[in-house]
Amino acid sequence: MAGGGTGGHVIPSLAVAAELRRMGHEAVFVGTRRGMEATIVPRAGYEIEWIEIGGLQRVGWQQTAKTLWQLPASVWKSWRVLKKKRAAAVFSMGGYVAAPVMLAAAMGRVPVVVMEPNALPGLVARKMGGRVKRALLAFEEAKRYFPAGVTEMTGLPVREEFFALPEREPGAALSVLVTGGSRGSKALNQAARESWKHFRQGGTAVRFVLQCGADQYEALAREFNETRLDGAVTAFIHDMPRAYGEADIVVSRSGAGAVSELAAAGKPSILVPFPFAADDHQRHNAEAMGRAGAALVFGESEWTGERLYGTVAELSAQRERLRVMGRAARQQAKPGAAKRAAEILLEIARRA
Repeated sequence: MAGGGTGGHVIPSLAVAAELRRMGHEAVFVGTRRGMEATIVPRAGYEIEWIEIGGLQRVGWQQTAKTLWQLPASVWKSWRVLKKKRAAAVFSMGGYVAAPVMLAAAMGRVPVVVMEPNALPGLVARKMGGRVKRALLAFEEAKRYFPAGVTEMTGLPVREEFFALPEREPGAALSVLVTGGSRGSKALNQAARESWKHFRQGGTAVRFVLQCGADQYEALAREFNETRLDGAVTAFIHDMPRAYGEADIVVSRSGAGAVSELAAAGKPSILVPFPFAADDHQRHNAEAMGRAGAALVFGESEWTGERLYGTVAELSAQRERLRVMGRAARQQAKPGAAKRAAEILLEIARRA
């Protein structure tokens, strides 16, 4: 299991590993000691082998030079892991951790299955796409980066609780959830803060929930309480499926995990892509959801409190439009991604 650094790389891999374990097979991870995999993989009960490797994109020349220096040794270590474990196949979620493992797999003729959750595949997937046995995708737009006949639309593993959410009928007050992820987003937080005065003065009834991250929580919670608007500001939402279930519209970044959860939940959304994401992949994800009719898309530079208020007020007056957007989102959902990925891995391994 290759892919680490962020939760977006590690958590889907864990879901696939759990399916493999249920089928009676062993999953071994390869990662670095400074990525999220260092804590959550052992906690989940899986073995992990360590390599030393860094990123190449948006990291500066010093980190680039260091990564290129580390690459031969990390490929060699990965090759030794594959040989020691007699690996039948490699599952890659992409990212810099995956590159040495995929190169080692090519050297050792170990088949590779890659899961690419973004509309624009990452650098590793694009460079190694011609060598993979199967590419499991979430967006049709990604097909052109892989050879014909190797792609399958599986989506990204998402918790079953999202798929189980029923279609919600908006009440008199529109329930708005703003989330910039577990650590929050300064841009989304600032627009939310600016919007409160407009909601207070404008007469559009809302219930406003903001997941802001720990750093800005105290100040934002204090300011929100002073507005006397209905809702809450929270540092972190532990039960995100429930929060989605209680929302009529979600304002969010557009990472692969976020858009997959929005699709599974059938939630209309306003997407504000993080402009500094690698290869601008969040913009591609957001635009794909926009083309499907499931989301409205705004650039970070134009996302202000006034724009947030105006967009929500417009949607509040167009309840049927919200229903159409939610249904369009649900049509993008792909349940059973982890199980299907495990089945494909076993199929490819047996052929090899």
